[in-house]
Amino acid sequence: MSKELKERISELEHELAVKEAELHRYRLELTKANTAIEKLIAQISQELKIAQGLQKFLSPTTLPNIQGFEFSTKFLAGTRSGGDYFDIFEHEDKLKFGVLISSASGYTLSSLLLSVIIKISSQMEARKGLDAHKVVGLLAQEIVPRIQTEDRASIFYGVVDRRNYEFQYCSVGSIDGFLQVYGQDALQELLPTGPALGKDFNTEPQSRTVQLNPRDRIVLATEGLKMSQNAMGVNWGGHGLSEAISRSPKQGVHELRNEILYSNEKYTGRTEPLRDQTLIVTEVKDKIIKLAK
Repeated sequence: MSKELKERISELEHELAVKEAELHRYRLELTKANTAIEKLIAQISQELKIAQGLQKFLSPTTLPNIQGFEFSTKFLAGTRSGGDYFDIFEHEDKLKFGVLISSASGYTLSSLLLSVIIKISSQMEARKGLDAHKVVGLLAQEIVPRIQTEDRASIFYGVVDRRNYEFQYCSVGSIDGFLQVYGQDALQELLPTGPALGKDFNTEPQSRTVQLNPRDRIVLATEGLKMSQNAMGVNWGGHGLSEAISRSPKQGVHELRNEILYSNEKYTGRTEPLRDQTLIVTEVKDKIIKLAK
C-alpha cells in the first residue's frame, strides 16, 4: 500500500472520529433540549390547568333571581386556550339588570380584561344605569393601551329595563347573539356594533335596542363554539348555533342550552373543547305589564 493511500486513510479515520465526537455532542445537546422542552410543556400544562381552574372559580356559580326572567348558563374550559368570562347582575336600580360576556384571545389578556371588569364593577360604574356602549367604552379605555399587538378581546354587554322590557346592548368583536321571538321561525341576529378590542381599536362603541315580549329568548355564545371544528377541520360556525336554536323552539332554557352543547359536541366529536366555550340562554317568563317611566 502506498504511503499516500495510508495517509489518506488516516485522514479519513481522523475525520470520522471527529464527526462521531460531534454527533455524540449533538445527541447530548438534543437530550438536554428534549428534557428542557418536556419540562416547559409540563410547566405550561400546569399553568393552563391553573388558569382553567381560575376561570371556573371566577365564573358565577349562582345567578340572581330576577322576576320575569329565567337563565341557563354553561362555561366549558378549553384544553388548549381560553379567556372567557361572564356575569349576570342586578343594578342599583332593581328594575334593571346587566348581562356581560367576554372572550379574549388568551389567558394573559383575559386576566387584564377581568381586572378591568372588577375595577369598573368595584366603582359601581356598570351598575349606575350607564348606557351599554358607555360601559364598553370604559372597558376599551382601560384595555386598549395595554393590549399586545396580536391580542383581541370580544365583549357583549346588555341591559334589560323591566319598566318597558327593552334590551339595550353593545357588542364589539365576535360574540354570537340571537333573539328568538316567540312564534316566529326566523332568528334575529344581535349583530356586533364594532370590531374586537385590539391595539388598533379606534371605534366609538354604539348601542342597539330590541323589544322583549313574553317567551322571547336571548342566546349569547363565545367564539369557542362557532370556531370549534370537526374531523375535517371545518368550523361549526354561527349557522351551526342558529340551527341548533331553531331545532328546539318549544323547549325550556335548560333544554335549549343542552341542545346547543349536544349539537356542538356531536359535530366536533369532542367532549372537552379546545377553546373556552360560554353559553347564556335567557327567556322572558312573566306576562309583561309596562310601567310608567
